[in-house]
Amino acid sequence: MAQARTKKGSSRKTDTVRIGIIGGSGLYTMSGLTHAREVRVKTPFGDPSDAFVIGQMEGRWVAFLSRHGRSHRLLPSEINYRANIYAMKLLGVERIISMSAVGSLREELKPQDFVIPDQFFDRTRHRADTFFGGGLAAHIMFDKPACTQVAAWLGSACERAGVRVHAGGTYVCMEGPQFSTKAESHTYRQLRFDVVGMTNLTEAKLAREAEICYATCAMVTDYDCWHPEHDAVTIGMVIENLQKNAENAQNVLRQVVRALPAQRDCKCGTALATALITDRKMIPSATKKKLAAIIAKYIS
Repeated sequence: MAQARTKKGSSRKTDTVRIGIIGGSGLYTMSGLTHAREVRVKTPFGDPSDAFVIGQMEGRWVAFLSRHGRSHRLLPSEINYRANIYAMKLLGVERIISMSAVGSLREELKPQDFVIPDQFFDRTRHRADTFFGGGLAAHIMFDKPACTQVAAWLGSACERAGVRVHAGGTYVCMEGPQFSTKAESHTYRQLRFDVVGMTNLTEAKLAREAEICYATCAMVTDYDCWHPEHDAVTIGMVIENLQKNAENAQNVLRQVVRALPAQRDCKCGTALATALITDRKMIPSATKKKLAAIIAKYIS
């Protein structure tokens, strides 16, 4: 269990949680949590985006984090992704469900549709996206960047919640904060990408390094600028879709939290087993201490 600090500042042990939820644009809080409290987690990588809200949903403990902060004060490139994921690890999280606003690159992926991508493409440039370095090299397998099991449960949860969902597809992760140019948008379509966002690939990489299952529920707010009717889209329409998506997201999350099996039997939990390359005798003690939460079972 992680040592944490509650909203009132008193130090206490948090309840061990197995499910983490990261909320994106439009989803800054979680409704329906019981026994909820705020917990601030300190990490070797600095502070997470905000305090975690830990509570019970459908009888199970979950940890919710607002990716951009609850006032949406962090740009995609300003998010401390390493602190966010490491804090999840410290809390005991084994599975992360990411809820994210995206633009559609396909006519059939309509605003208010949900997409469960199984692939990512990296267009970021300015981010720390690994825990390793500092005398310890690791190379994880990442051919399947989303946990197939959590993604399947997430897709089923969308169906039960009555949300139009598309299983599979590629999420292209751009740097932002600017949206795409038309040239970029058309190129993404030519490359057969499906949705475009600014955050999830970085999270997925770090979650795999931390041996946490990770899957994305990408919530379409609008068509990207390739669409011939793009100029007719107003910020009011986008906000309306964000609000509707947030409402649907709450229903989906309740469904998936209720349905997820208690034990996981995927390979995410052993991702580092063959990934640590450095001679154990040469790893600096400071690095061992810094990364203890994710490497202790392999390196004493």
